Amino acid sequence: MQKFRSIFKKEKPIIGMVHVQALPGTPKHKFEPSLIIDKALEEAKVYSKAGIDAVMIENMHDIPYLKNGVGHEVSSIMTLIAHRIKQETNVPVGIQILAGANMEALAVAKAASIDFIRAEGFVFAHTADEGIIEAQAGDLLRYRKHIDADGVAIFTDIKKKHSSHAITQDVSLLDTAKAARFFLSDGVIITGSHTGESASIEELKELKTHLDFPVIVGSGITQDNVLDYLPICDAMIIGSYFKEKGYWENELSYNRIAKFMESVRKL
Repeated sequence: MQKFRSIFKKEKPIIGMVHVQALPGTPKHKFEPSLIIDKALEEAKVYSKAGIDAVMIENMHDIPYLKNGVGHEVSSIMTLIAHRIKQETNVPVGIQILAGANMEALAVAKAASIDFIRAEGFVFAHTADEGIIEAQAGDLLRYRKHIDADGVAIFTDIKKKHSSHAITQDVSLLDTAKAARFFLSDGVIITGSHTGESASIEELKELKTHLDFPVIVGSGITQDNVLDYLPICDAMIIGSYFKEKGYWENELSYNRIAKFMESVRKL
């Protein structure tokens, strides 16, 4: 819990997603890098103004994703975006680079002096849209030590969304979380099966009953269900709900964010 608490100064932090526009070399790319950077910074400032506790950037528009790595044309722009947001907002900043580009995310975090990464494929293996994602914990933590980035927290997805977990069906979510903790994860993230789908309350309760360890809800939080999750989890990552009509590809909605944050503060 120590690293988690050193990053997030508020209890139960709400982390808002900045979905960076499609980056150079990807099929949907259409904007100049300067416009991509400005758009991401604008969204981060909207979050900050609305009272968000932290933001995380992600290359979600880069579909279809590569597996376990991206080119310099992606990581370089993500570094610029992360640095600008960290410099111009007063909130913790994190990053995820899809799909499973955890070393690239860690390098960006170190270069941009941001606070955390979200890593998939940390322990065990699963089948994702991109193929078989294998465990990276050993290589990733050695790389963190190699680049002197121990201050960057690594929060890790377990039994993550958009994936089949048939090959680990005999390993429970709790045992997966325990393995992540044993392999020095700084906290685990649980999700529903798809973007915008709620995580299981029962599974969340089980994890918090047996683990004194950060557990973050990574999908499906809305104004209607936040009271169910708030007393149990340690943090929430919210993307889709903060967009117009609650759809991840739409524009960010200041009113939805501000209203949500006001409700959370009251709760």
